[in-house]
Amino acid sequence: MSGGVPPVRRGRRSGGSDSRELILATARRLFAEHGFDGTSLRQVAREAEMDPAMVHHFFKGKDELFAQSIELPADPDEVLAGVESLDPAQRSEAIVRAVLRLWESPAQHGLVAFVRGTIGSKAKTALLREMVARTILSRITAGLPGSPEEAKMRGTLVATQVVGLMLMRYVVRLEPLASASQDEVVRLVAPNVQHYLTGALTPPN
Repeated sequence: MSGGVPPVRRGRRSGGSDSRELILATARRLFAEHGFDGTSLRQVAREAEMDPAMVHHFFKGKDELFAQSIELPADPDEVLAGVESLDPAQRSEAIVRAVLRLWESPAQHGLVAFVRGTIGSKAKTALLREMVARTILSRITAGLPGSPEEAKMRGTLVATQVVGLMLMRYVVRLEPLASASQDEVVRLVAPNVQHYLTGALTPPN
């Protein structure tokens, strides 16, 4: 039929310049709603209305898709490399120094922007919570004695110290903590981190 409006093509999206961003936007929403374990690559492809092969074209697997969905300015695996191999009784100083090295590297501006952009956003907070549990706390608590529930609690308590340190020193810049040397920060903060890792969590009777 000549002169008519061409028929609308239906079906899955083909590859294009915006396909990758569409996959990421869809993945962010699904990871935030259902968590890492509750989200599959096939589900992401279905929600984005494209062939699953397109998702695999841009991302090696679900771990890579999840990591890039969060848009972290640094790779937690690199920052905490080797921490899980240390004796739990000697792990706290390495954790604190790793945090300080990261935040005092060229990634600092990106980290501050990430933290500020996450606070107040339910979707970004959910993604961050999932990432922290899977990537960071699992390394910090590897090999700790006690039940899995106790290790999870210890990891969460360590996170309160580390997150508080990051916010007060680098985002709020509260003095005198903001100007303290790295060695001084380690001396003051590492004992608290170590207590949460291996110390008693209940007061003695």
